[in-house]
Amino acid sequence: MAQTVSFAILGAFILSLTYVPMMSALMLSKNLDNKVTVADRLMRFFQRIYDPVIRGALRAKAVVTGAAILLFVIALFLFGKMGGEFIPTLEEGDFAVETRLLTGSSLSETIDKVSLASGILMKQFPEVKEVIGKIGAAEIPTDPMPMEACDLTILLKPRKEWTSARNREELANKMQEALEAIPGVSFGFSQPIQLRFNELISGVRQDVGIKIFGEDLATLASLADKIGSIVSRTPGAKDLYVEQTGGLPQIVVTANRDKIARYGLDIATINQTINTAFAGQSAGLVYEGEKRFDLVLRLDQQSRQQLADVQNLYITTPSGNQVPLQEVAEVKMTTGPNQVQREDAKRRTIVGFNVRGRDISSVVADIESAIGKEVKLPAGYFIRYGGQFENLKEANRRLAVAVPVALLLIFGLLYFTFHSVKQSLLIFTAIPMSAIGGVFALLLRGLPFSISAGVGFIALFGVAVLNGIVLIGEFNRLKESGLQDLNSVVLNGTATRLRPVLMTAFVASLGFLPMALATSAGAEVQRPLATVVIGGLITSTLLTLLVLPCLYIYLEKGFSKHTL
Repeated sequence: MAQTVSFAILGAFILSLTYVPMMSALMLSKNLDNKVTVADRLMRFFQRIYDPVIRGALRAKAVVTGAAILLFVIALFLFGKMGGEFIPTLEEGDFAVETRLLTGSSLSETIDKVSLASGILMKQFPEVKEVIGKIGAAEIPTDPMPMEACDLTILLKPRKEWTSARNREELANKMQEALEAIPGVSFGFSQPIQLRFNELISGVRQDVGIKIFGEDLATLASLADKIGSIVSRTPGAKDLYVEQTGGLPQIVVTANRDKIARYGLDIATINQTINTAFAGQSAGLVYEGEKRFDLVLRLDQQSRQQLADVQNLYITTPSGNQVPLQEVAEVKMTTGPNQVQREDAKRRTIVGFNVRGRDISSVVADIESAIGKEVKLPAGYFIRYGGQFENLKEANRRLAVAVPVALLLIFGLLYFTFHSVKQSLLIFTAIPMSAIGGVFALLLRGLPFSISAGVGFIALFGVAVLNGIVLIGEFNRLKESGLQDLNSVVLNGTATRLRPVLMTAFVASLGFLPMALATSAGAEVQRPLATVVIGGLITSTLLTLLVLPCLYIYLEKGFSKHTL
């Protein structure tokens, strides 16, 4: 967008110096006609409204200036309270549901639960067109998952055919409530592209991932459970996911070396017997023509089901006798680590959640505050926030550089134009005036601050100073022509320049209006940008026409010379 706007302005600049003068000379009539047009009548209407207002403002300059400063302070306060998100969530039209069963669940059990969930969705929600589940990994395992995990894709009908809910968030909440009837399964609602991009960018499938770093897996699991309970009671945090670092059932065989020596056995023989019985080992080759296959030997499935099957496995001694495994080793069922995740060479676990009904920034702020009060991290343990919140922080750091640079460039161009710090600062006041409207417009439409809105503010600041340039340039021209009374300068200048000031605001606002009202694909990203520009131009134009003349008189009376 930035490149498009830049090239468009460059093209307009070149055409204004070449094409427009040439076409004006060819097309415009050389016979002057003083007939009143519709545009003239329209401007006279605006002039009749504006003239008494500007005269009243000049009589109460302190009140007008103070009111503008107060509005700016209020806007700053409200902006500080405004929530934030990286970019608005795009409406993809479908759902991607991350489904998790208990750790160690079998493939058949996962299929049963997924089929049950699909049946509930198809039966209770007429908006659902089809439900597709994916378990495990493909031949090229770019996205491997354990057997207890499944990605459900819910294909939805067009929005106009929906009857159960009015919007995506309401439908997701209702589906979540319906699926809670399935015990032992957690469901996390997202969207197909959103889910994949979250995972690619930060390794977290949810909108926000709280990463807990440390050494001991048990301590990490305990901290994750505490933080998970905080997240679950935070408004706006949905689809809680606490990564399971433990809970995987394991059969552990601990050899009794004294008994092994008594029977003349060794550890290698016992390991080979267990491996052959339960995993299988090659006992020969089978030939089919030119093809060759390993003949793998192991116990049949019925003899590999219970703990007793391992305990009663017979080991052949050197003398030819057979002893059960439990005679030479302790065989027991224990719970071991399910997975050990690392990041930056440090062990970590994740508490993830999606955000619905609120903005990400305020939800994370509430969770951070609660964690600071309720969770005490041991020495060597720390927390990082990933996902969309991490992207938001990184983008805010970039904006913290980009916005001051843009403002500095604008000020530099103003100084080169007017050769006066005083008048450059005077025109620069249009920027805080425009920010007032941008903030209030976001609040009125219920939109949080996002990077899209931040780009809108940058574009707005550039357009907002145009009106100030038009007015101050006319004021200077009138003073140079011999008019010395400042009130007369202001009244004549604003009367002359009311049309171009209104044209600048109206043209830019109408250009962004389709983006502000759009409902098509991608409109969610365009809407905050256009809202900021339109709202900012409205207040910038009104305040420029009222506040800027008052400030101009204050500054001209306060200095003996025109320039610094």
